[in-house]
Amino acid sequence: MKNQYFGDLNDFRKIGLIRSLTGFGRLSTAVCWMLTPDDTTTDGKFIDYLQQPDKYRQLDPELFDKLKYYVSTAGERRVSAVDEGWILPSAKCYYEVLLDDAKDRSNYFQSFWELAEGCDFIFFDPDNGMEVKSKPAGKTGSSKYLYWAELVQAYSLGCSVLVYQSFRRTKRDEFIRQMANEFISKTGAPEVYSFRTKLMALFLLPSQAMSLTLDRNISLVEQTWFGELEVVRHSRSDTPMFNRLYVSNQSGQDVFGS
Repeated sequence: MKNQYFGDLNDFRKIGLIRSLTGFGRLSTAVCWMLTPDDTTTDGKFIDYLQQPDKYRQLDPELFDKLKYYVSTAGERRVSAVDEGWILPSAKCYYEVLLDDAKDRSNYFQSFWELAEGCDFIFFDPDNGMEVKSKPAGKTGSSKYLYWAELVQAYSLGCSVLVYQSFRRTKRDEFIRQMANEFISKTGAPEVYSFRTKLMALFLLPSQAMSLTLDRNISLVEQTWFGELEVVRHSRSDTPMFNRLYVSNQSGQDVFGS
């Protein structure tokens, strides 16, 4: 995550998803923003949706209004506004900047594990998503990735875990299937949910203790975010099985953007 991304369309969808999945603060939540320094790219520029309240505000009116205030009125693109604006109620957010250095990374996550102790739900927001072979931990650019060992540790705490993932240069349906299978095989999770837009996916590993609660909350996502996300359930026995909860809006057109 970078401050320059705060409040863009994908951020609206991402934070809205977290709010829905956690019952708007009913599940104790720890957020590891995996914050990295801003860069000179145009990433995070998709904020025109804030001028389209008729289309987007009904998805999460409170979130829409708060993001519009910070981005359009106050002109503040910073992740720490999540706490100031009570955007993720009762969540414990970790805002430290993550560096590429391996020792720094070890200390970073040690502090986060202490913060997340006892939480029901953990969200990781790496710039790019899960690790790739070309970026081993400690190398330049490694701060943009979450490593499988870190994910496994989070899931082993008994938490439900949600992870941001950007797409790679491959067919996206195939990529989603491959990633879901890898989440299942590496963590032993019985099922994984993918939440997809045009440019990103998020993968949810429900804990056994929270599975029924999350099933209800995913149904809420289905009803509220219809047309903005594509939701697929992947189970260990599927190889894979897809239950598409919603894909497009009522006109039959995919509503993907950002």
